[in-house]
Amino acid sequence: MSEQDFEADDESFFGRVLNGRFWLRQLPYASLLVLTLAGIGYWSFANSPINGYWMLLAVLSAVICILTGWPHAEDREARFRLVWTQALHWLTVLVGMNILLLPNVAEMANADATGQGILLVLALGTTLAAIHVPAWQLGVLGVVMLASVPALAWLEESALFLMLGALVVGGIGAFAWSRVHAWRRSHEAEEAL
Repeated sequence: MSEQDFEADDESFFGRVLNGRFWLRQLPYASLLVLTLAGIGYWSFANSPINGYWMLLAVLSAVICILTGWPHAEDREARFRLVWTQALHWLTVLVGMNILLLPNVAEMANADATGQGILLVLALGTTLAAIHVPAWQLGVLGVVMLASVPALAWLEESALFLMLGALVVGGIGAFAWSRVHAWRRSHEAEEAL
């Protein structure tokens, strides 16, 4: 194949992906994804929900939704409607999150269930925002958040099993490494003679 086969023009999909502007446009969604995964990772290892973090992420999501829809709003009225509808959408999400933190509601569930409920409300809000502000990136983020809710529950229930599995795999790996290392030493010693 020639170099021309690999050259990407601006009209092709690969040309757009290889273009730096494509990655710059994906930066807000990628940052939300990284922040979401960081929050999920912290939550799973620290074993404590981070409710304020998810609320901050909701506000950041609202800003990104408005910025995403802004170029598609054709006039001042459309921009006002975009800001107004997104503000109401994300305010509703924040109210839903805070309802889960009310003392009467929080008494009915433990901290983990409350944290999962907050993440679930944020995930639904993100998924619905992806429908109203046509951005597939927000949809992917919403699906990742939605999938993390049962994944976190499974991870908490299976932590001992996963730890034992990691120890077994590590033990097998250490044994295999020591056998290969011993074989190499003996083989090198034989060649030296």
